[in-house]
Amino acid sequence: MDNGHFCPSGNSGEMEKMCSDDSSVELEKVFEDAFAELTVLPVESEVRRPTCLRCRRPEKVCLCPFLPQQPLDVSTCLYIVQHPNEESRVLRTVPLLAACLPQGNVIYPDLAAVCQDSKTLILYPGPNAQNLEEIDEEKLNTQHNVILIDGTWSQAKNMFLKNTMFHLPKQIQLNRVLSSQYVIRTQPSNICLSTLECAAVTLSILERNDNIQEVLLRPLRALCSFQLQHGAQIHHSKEHLLKNGMYDKPMPKNKLI
Repeated sequence: MDNGHFCPSGNSGEMEKMCSDDSSVELEKVFEDAFAELTVLPVESEVRRPTCLRCRRPEKVCLCPFLPQQPLDVSTCLYIVQHPNEESRVLRTVPLLAACLPQGNVIYPDLAAVCQDSKTLILYPGPNAQNLEEIDEEKLNTQHNVILIDGTWSQAKNMFLKNTMFHLPKQIQLNRVLSSQYVIRTQPSNICLSTLECAAVTLSILERNDNIQEVLLRPLRALCSFQLQHGAQIHHSKEHLLKNGMYDKPMPKNKLI
């Protein structure tokens, strides 16, 4: 018995070679047959689901019934500066925001020109930011540009600190105490808002129309409700998890804004 093959009596060296050769031929045939079977299998092609042109959602889960019938009449122009990683996320809020506003009021900007415009504000919290609610009445009558940074909070912080162009416009922040309704994505703290929610509050203040906030949040609530009904889980903020002993590591200070 040698290498699993039985050799009958005779020249053992010659018989061993013959057994080995026969085994190799059989093994090659097995592989050839296996590859032949694989070649006839259907090739799976990546088929993209039809997408609604307005809300940018798959047609089967279109959110257009929750959008305003006509774009909101606003004078403020929003400039969205998006982190590259945000574009690949499935559950984004910016397409819903753009679907609610007139074409041209949500723009991905040429930063140099926008940041040097005296009418431009940038929404980013910090010690140098003025509460938007406290801006002079005279300035509220001005047609503004507002820059919003779209990304995770750590991405937004990194973009703001490293891009000196962002330090040119007047820096503003929201003073209203609100809890995010974007419950299918984790936020650092309870008062951190999604891009759409920030835009909703900002526009309602600058346009002096509280109804704008309700109209813009309606599709966001519908999106979250649909996802929760189909298996998504509510994502509590890291702050909430820490307070309730549900987060196993402290939140880094550099992640807080």
